[in-house]
This record gives sequence, C-alpha cells and structure tokens, in this order.
Amino acid sequence: MDVKERTQRALAPDLARGLMLALIALANSAVYLTGRPYGVRQHIVEHGLVDRVVSVLTVTLVDARAYPMFAALFAYGIVQLLQRDGKQVVRRRSLWLVVFGFVHALLLFPGDILGLYGLVGLVLVGFSRVSDRRLLIGAGLWLVVVAAVQGAAYAMPSTGERTFFWSFEMTDPLQAMMWRPVEWVMTPFGVIGVGSAVLVGTWAGRRAILANPKAHRKLLSRTAWAGLSIAVAGGLPSGLAVGHFWEPGSLWGISALHAVTGIGGGLGYAALIGLLAAGMQHREGRITTAPAAGMQHRNGRVTTAPAAGMQHREGRVTTALAACGRRSLSCYLFQSVVFVVLLMPYGLGLGGKLGTGAVALVALGTWGVSVLLADRLGRAGLRGPAEVVLRNLTYKTGKMAV
Repeated sequence: MDVKERTQRALAPDLARGLMLALIALANSAVYLTGRPYGVRQHIVEHGLVDRVVSVLTVTLVDARAYPMFAALFAYGIVQLLQRDGKQVVRRRSLWLVVFGFVHALLLFPGDILGLYGLVGLVLVGFSRVSDRRLLIGAGLWLVVVAAVQGAAYAMPSTGERTFFWSFEMTDPLQAMMWRPVEWVMTPFGVIGVGSAVLVGTWAGRRAILANPKAHRKLLSRTAWAGLSIAVAGGLPSGLAVGHFWEPGSLWGISALHAVTGIGGGLGYAALIGLLAAGMQHREGRITTAPAAGMQHRNGRVTTAPAAGMQHREGRVTTALAACGRRSLSCYLFQSVVFVVLLMPYGLGLGGKLGTGAVALVALGTWGVSVLLADRLGRAGLRGPAEVVLRNLTYKTGKMAV
C-alpha cells in the first residue's frame, strides 16, 4: 500500500542537505589520497603551493565541520519524523540505516556515517522526553569529551605512515573489504563531535526553526556569524599546520580546539543556509509549491498538489540543490561509488597521483553531477533509489510485523 505524506516540506532543510553534501564530498575525498608520506591529521605532505593552500582551506572550513552540520540536520529530521510517524517508524528506519551503513562500509567506504546515525536515531527516540534545557547542557558538557578524545587522537607526531583507514592503501579489493568493517567500528571516534550537534539539532527540530527561517532570522544570523567565526579561528591553526605554514608546539591543543570549534562551524553553516532559504523564498524565479498534506507516493513517484500558504519562489539552482537534499542518501552513496572507481588503487588509482587541489575538484565535480541527477529525478517526480529502498523497508516491514 502507498504511504501518505502528512507534512509539508520546508525549503531550508532540503537546501541545507544539498549544500552539505558538497562539504561531505570535500571531507571524504582527502582520505583517498595515498602513496605518499602522511603529516598532521593524516593529510598527505604537499609541496606545491596551490595544494598547500587548498589543504589550509579544507581543514579550516570543512574538516570536522561538515559532519557536525550533517548530524544537526539529521537530528532535526528525526524530530520531524517522530512527530509525524511515531517512535516505531523511527526505530525501524534507524535499524535499517545501521544495515545500510554496514553494507556501505563493507563494499565502499569504511568512514561511513549512516550506521552511526542509525544508532543516534535509536537514542533520540529515548530522548523524546528529555527537556530542552538538559539537551543544551548535555551538548555543552559533551564538548569536554570531544576535546579530550580528539586532542589525544591527533596528539602524536606523524611518522609518515597511515594511522587509520589502512584499506585505502591496499591494492587487493578483497583484502581491503576484510579490513573495512574494523575501520567502520573505529569511525565514531573520529567524528565524536557530532554528539553535541545532534543535541542542538534536536532542540532546533522541536522549534521547527528551519521550517520558518524568516521567523527566526535573528537567531540564525547570530548562530551563523558566531559559529563560522569560531570555526575559522579554531580551525586555522590546524590548517596552517597541515599546509606546513606553521610548526605547532603541541598537537594536542590545536587538535582539541579544532574539534570543539568544528561543532560551532557545523551549526553555523546550517544557520547560514537557513538565512539563504529565507531570502530565496521571495526572489524572482520559478514558483513551486510544497507537497500537500495527504500527498501520495506510488512506486517512488511523487504527486504534488498546491499547499495553502506554502508557495515560494525558487530559481533553477535552488530547485536543483533542494532536490539533492531530498535525495541526500542516494547522493551520499553516489559519491562513494565515484570515489572508489576513480581514486582507489584497484580502480583508476588517481588517489595515488592527484594532489589535494585536484582531488578537491574531483569531489566538487562529483557533487555537481549528483545535483544534476537529483534534479532530473525531481523533475520526473521520482525519489532517489536509496530513499525508495529505505522507505519500503521501513514501512512495509512494519506492516508485515503487524
């Protein structure tokens, strides 16, 4: 049977997810660079000025900043799903996300985040009665854990050898596959900062801040300005160290600072995109309507109807980015497929030849292609393939259990 959509989609969360995937692509692509000595934060040691400058920019603006943004948006979406479909649906969806994450890690990318977010979804079901005050206090206290763990993780001077994600150096795909589950289990320690972002995202979801960004413009402006300023100030020391423009006396201190301020950066990016969405709703462009309550989806095809009071104007670029955000799971997995084919030693092996600047272009190009593909699916009224599978498993298995 068809599952009915009961709520209207706001532009800001989808736009944020679409743009977020560009940062995720940049963050993940650097891990595929192999065959050279590794330096600070396990980035390859670059000698060309352009590659060194790109390293500074990506570490300062993306590294440990993209995944907190991803986490905050994920938690925001979980709150909306809980309010719409209830705890049982969220539990089933979260369990299937863990399965998706394991398969993704086994076959493609051991740095997978889906499995961790599946566990986060299960935890958030239990947090539904936790007060807003305790959520924010918990987010603040968790920063102490983030500083301690991340500071220690990157405190040791580099020996030139790879210290995690060893499968990326392996030329035998079967050997690499055997290692990936081990690496996948270790991944949460590298993104431990998402815990604070999840709690803040839950708080924001309860207030539906991104659903009506115009009404929360002051909060979003302050969050964007403060969060991004903190992220740049806290990330620049690590960025300069990775780019070999500065030799720090203590890696523990700058690593802890980098991780903690990255959470502010992730929240700042989400707030900034919320502000952009608020401005875009009244610009000249193509008029679109949010899906009406009760809209039906048949075989992944979306049938829309005008929703009262929810019309807004979107340009072609905005529409494409939002389409990518609505299909973020498919686009995220698409990135991994492309990176394995192009960059892994048993693919085309470009990860052992390209520098930081070139692989950043590959990442942005891959993201751009995913935006175009998502836009085509959106214009055809189709969901992303991964979204269709996850939705069918979530709802159909629930009906079978009943």
